[in-house]
Amino acid sequence: MTATRSVTTSLPSTFRHRDFLAFHQRDKTELAEKVDGNLLRKGMLINGVTCCLSLELNDDYARLELDADAETPPLDNASLMSLLIHMLGLNQDIETFESQYHSHPEISRLLAHHSGLRIPQTVTPFEAITWAITGQLISVEAAVSIRRRLIETTGKPHSSGIWCSPDPNTLAATDIDTYRSCGYSNSKATTIQRVAQMLVDNELDLSLSANPLAVSRDLLSIKGVGPWTVSYTLLRGFGYLDGSLHGDVAVRRNLQQLLDCDEKPSEKETQAWLNDFSPWRALVAAHLWAMQSEQGY
Repeated sequence: MTATRSVTTSLPSTFRHRDFLAFHQRDKTELAEKVDGNLLRKGMLINGVTCCLSLELNDDYARLELDADAETPPLDNASLMSLLIHMLGLNQDIETFESQYHSHPEISRLLAHHSGLRIPQTVTPFEAITWAITGQLISVEAAVSIRRRLIETTGKPHSSGIWCSPDPNTLAATDIDTYRSCGYSNSKATTIQRVAQMLVDNELDLSLSANPLAVSRDLLSIKGVGPWTVSYTLLRGFGYLDGSLHGDVAVRRNLQQLLDCDEKPSEKETQAWLNDFSPWRALVAAHLWAMQSEQGY
């Protein structure tokens, strides 16, 4: 038995379709996310229900369909529309940023290549923080592989065959040995388990309506969660554009290229440079990330 619901929203003329689709193509096995042309299919547990989200991008509009293994969909139309806007980053005020810095000597060079850049979002902030903890101090490829094994071990399949990522209830109840078998260090396993348990116990608020500064404070109090993990979680899970990713290796490496420095800037130097762009520090960092796929810098 399945239940479906769908919503549609318009897209700005500057929307970068490729950025959104590429974000969801990191796992080439397509276990839990599959991209076919302009269509993304993603498995998620929503309120405990296995669901398949199908998000179709067209030139000037996007359509999101929810296919739930239940008698009724776990989200109403308004909630599904909010999810669509969130996933696409349409509530990010990038127009103000670009207007303010279009003549800046360095930022204007980034905008020349990446005008319209938005931050594609995870479906939930919990998905973002599990990504962030998984990816601490390892390559993206390694993080993708470990995350895939965790989904295979603890996730659930939707009736369509796509796999759904585990939710907080599942990961709170997952023992450390299972995490270790998926490739997690003891420290990362304990941290994810702890965050999941805090959500189950209502000791942590990661709802999209939560105050990002309060979320930052609460996350930093958790052992195993540092500034980079918090900034990444806020950026990918909440669309918060003012976290400082000064500790990110790719940000520092690409800043060296942008500024034509002989040596890679230190974390302290990178932090000082990014601070000039508050409240857009994380968005500037995302533009620096995007340099990796561009030539001519």
